[in-house]
Amino acid sequence: MNTNTLIPWTVEEFAAQLRVKERCYHIHHPFHIAMNGGKCTREQVQGWVLNRFYYQIMIPIKDSAVLSNMPDKEHRRLWIQRILDHDGFEGDGGGIEAWLALAEAVGLSREEVLSLERVTPGVRFAVDAYVNFARKAPWQEAVCSSLTELFAPTIHQKRLENWPAHYPWIDASGYQYFRKRLSEARRDVEHGLRVTLDHFKTRSEQERALGILQFKLDILWSMLDSIQVTYGIGEAREGAIMRMPT
Repeated sequence: MNTNTLIPWTVEEFAAQLRVKERCYHIHHPFHIAMNGGKCTREQVQGWVLNRFYYQIMIPIKDSAVLSNMPDKEHRRLWIQRILDHDGFEGDGGGIEAWLALAEAVGLSREEVLSLERVTPGVRFAVDAYVNFARKAPWQEAVCSSLTELFAPTIHQKRLENWPAHYPWIDASGYQYFRKRLSEARRDVEHGLRVTLDHFKTRSEQERALGILQFKLDILWSMLDSIQVTYGIGEAREGAIMRMPT
């Protein structure tokens, strides 16, 4: 046995290993590449917004499950902000309301989005799997799974930069969700990364953390697989699935 594999990574090395997982982030999925490059049709963009709404409404449910497993009030005080970010509070409609504004901006009605009738089985299955994991896992593992937010600001910034030019038919008022998440995601990452670096100490624990993060990356990738199969890509509706890099 190579004993070097049993040596824990330093905090810096462990953080770097977590960030390397960006190569599996769904920004590299062929559907997302096409959407960011202006290659998707109106129906395909609407399909993404509609299906992604199921993920948005389940985020505060997931975060409430994580919160219920946290014994430390200091962590709960930080984590509860995530729920407020999406559910909103007095004077702030929150992320869910902002996503509904995006849905209206791309030409969907609130009623059809809220009905969830057109959510694909694959998206529903993937999101439910994530919520179930968060309910049952130790809270530190659930926090670790949230670290896909390490890569989120880049994806939101690219949408803000590219979509107005590629999709001029989208009302600019719909982009508020992406603007809000630029700062919220960076704040959330600070807490989530601190918990993960503090909790996963041995090499096997650190590798477990990488596996948890990969699980969440797989959830997001699988959602796009399902959306691509349903809506295709571009006018030709190409539906072939390119697997993620490993």
